[in-house]
Amino acid sequence: MAAGAAFFGAIVWLVMSIPPNQTPAARLALKDRKIELVDQMRLALASASEAEKSAVLATTDEDSQTFAGQARAATVSLEQERAQLGEIMRASGSPRENELLAEFSKTLADLERIDHELLGLAVQNTNLKAYRLAFGPAADILKEADDALAHIVQARADSDSPGDKPVILLADDARISSLRILALLPPHIAEESDQKMDEMEARMAREDRAVRKDLADLAATKGFAEDSDLATAVARYASFTDLRSQILKLSRENTNVRSLAISLNEKRKAMFLCQDELSALEQAIQQEFVSGTADLTPVNPR
Repeated sequence: MAAGAAFFGAIVWLVMSIPPNQTPAARLALKDRKIELVDQMRLALASASEAEKSAVLATTDEDSQTFAGQARAATVSLEQERAQLGEIMRASGSPRENELLAEFSKTLADLERIDHELLGLAVQNTNLKAYRLAFGPAADILKEADDALAHIVQARADSDSPGDKPVILLADDARISSLRILALLPPHIAEESDQKMDEMEARMAREDRAVRKDLADLAATKGFAEDSDLATAVARYASFTDLRSQILKLSRENTNVRSLAISLNEKRKAMFLCQDELSALEQAIQQEFVSGTADLTPVNPR
């Protein structure tokens, strides 16, 4: 950074000190430096974009934050190079070159605004955290409730007692409704539309009411007041309900889904526009005529 600052200072000094009748060699050197800076800006832009995509797709908070930091660092470098080019342009750039740089600066500001929102979302990873809860603790706890209810059913599967059939139906219904709730969690986490999430949550609420009623009816059945399997099922389902609330809250924040959508839409469009504007700027600089430099051109350029 110190070396870059010193070089930048030397370039600014050179620009400010060269008289109006500057030598062709000096003008050619400035042209080459402008092209070099545009190339460096293009590289920094690509590096920032690559790191941003890695931050969006990372599967851990640590990786997301690392890549987001790399993206921000590349953007800082890009801004520094843009500022250096602006200093040179103000002293020796053509009206067209300054116009193109101004257009790029405006698009870059929009890109940085998008990145600020995008990276802020990406590092939160709320959808990934919701998935981990859904497929981990929530699924495990609900399995314990299901196993307890299955034991109630198995204990009465071969019974001819009329009183056992309603018990089997209640336990099976509770199992089915609770598993339907679990099955609705992954699509809810992946969903982008609030309206569709509302619809899924309404279905979960209906199934939840059915589970609670079945468990309450079982508890009211003669002989179940002290049943250990039913007590386990009730306790585990309550824990599952608490986890479900956490999952839905994380899912509603939707940071991974939103950051990916921004990356594929707004960011992609702004990125392409920046690239096009840099190409136009470089072309304008390449076409800049520097009088008196014919003798400075290599005879056999590679």
